[in-house]
Amino acid sequence: MGDRRHPMAGERGRHRRRHHRAAWRRGSSSDPECSAAAGSSWLGGLFRRLVDGLPWSERAERTETRTFACPERPCLRIDNANGRTRVVGEDRDDIEVRIQKTARAESPEAAEALLDQIDLAARTGEEGLALEVEIPRRWNRRGSAHLDIRVPRGLGVELQASNGKVCIEGLRGRVRARASNGGVRVANVMGDVEILTSNAKVACSRVCGRVLAQSSNGKIELEAVRGSVDACTSNGLIFASLEAVGPEGVLLTTSNGRIVLELPEEVDADVDMRVDNGVIRSERRLEGARRSASAHRLRGVLGRGGTAIRLRTSNGSISLR
Repeated sequence: MGDRRHPMAGERGRHRRRHHRAAWRRGSSSDPECSAAAGSSWLGGLFRRLVDGLPWSERAERTETRTFACPERPCLRIDNANGRTRVVGEDRDDIEVRIQKTARAESPEAAEALLDQIDLAARTGEEGLALEVEIPRRWNRRGSAHLDIRVPRGLGVELQASNGKVCIEGLRGRVRARASNGGVRVANVMGDVEILTSNAKVACSRVCGRVLAQSSNGKIELEAVRGSVDACTSNGLIFASLEAVGPEGVLLTTSNGRIVLELPEEVDADVDMRVDNGVIRSERRLEGARRSASAHRLRGVLGRGGTAIRLRTSNGSISLR
């Protein structure tokens, strides 16, 4: 049976199909302005969905001040998991803590609510006063607390911190600081100092007492120290300038980095310096100096000898001044 369609029907069908294919290539609408508006609306909605709920989308801040009586045992322990911590010794009888809270959340209301939940817990016991920053954790909310603490000068301080710099100064007591992902600086302290940190720099200046400084990945700088020194780092420079050497002597070790030691004019010590890959330079006259055949080790005596000074590096130079 023959095809009874109108001769123009096939032509109109082919025209409609070509029109639909062209419209599909341009977008869901054949109108360019409508297509652009639809695309912009879709991208805007996608951006809002991505940003909504991110911890940095909204921010709130608040500063508070609290005061505590000095404990019977003169020791203060501080634990701050996220934020800077500064401790300053002053001529005072109490402990003043200034807390700068910061919260980031998915909305202004959520950020303010998070500020209310950031707290400084205080506990007094036989070991002294303990302060701990408590911050609730959620995947889309983040909080931090920067502490500025003013304490009596004779107070001993033990501090543990993460993700924030630490500064301790003006004390006449023992200082212990453990930190990760934040540098530690200690200055103007009369007492033993112990610093353990990772991925950060250690700096001590004008310290009278034994100094123990360790970093897993950062340089160590010690200036105007009067006492024994034990400093060790995996990757970084060690610079130590001593005004007096304590009875326990000096031990400086690094795996990858230079060592520079500056000693007072008058010092009695047995010196032993060794490098695996590097050079040894000494500006001080060593009595009975003995250098190994490979020139990677130098030993000798300063003054009358006695106190041990040992310098070790695997990859780097050693300078004695």
